[in-house]
Amino acid sequence: MPVTRDHDSVADLRFRALSRWDNEGGAIATTPQVDVPLLTPAELVQMRIRVIAVENVLIAVLAEGSDRQRQVARDMATYIAPRPGASHHSLTIEAGKHITALVDRAVHFQSIDA
Repeated sequence: MPVTRDHDSVADLRFRALSRWDNEGGAIATTPQVDVPLLTPAELVQMRIRVIAVENVLIAVLAEGSDRQRQVARDMATYIAPRPGASHHSLTIEAGKHITALVDRAVHFQSIDA
């Protein structure tokens, strides 16, 4: 577990870490971005399989986790929602809904497993 300074609250540390996500930790492009080739149908299928696997592992982990951990996941769903004054993007909105649905599935899985 990382050592924190006494004056840094966990909430402050989380906020600072999450705020860096918007710009990849403060990274700036120093060279022109290279065009990435489109994925092949086989690569897309493999990506979908991996996403399904990761989602199910996440559900299992959340089902075994604490109420606080599930609440942090729900808080993240709210955090990635469009901020006041920002334009709403359908993918961001759907991502937040998807996080909430994953937590709900974990709670359901937890009740079945109990």
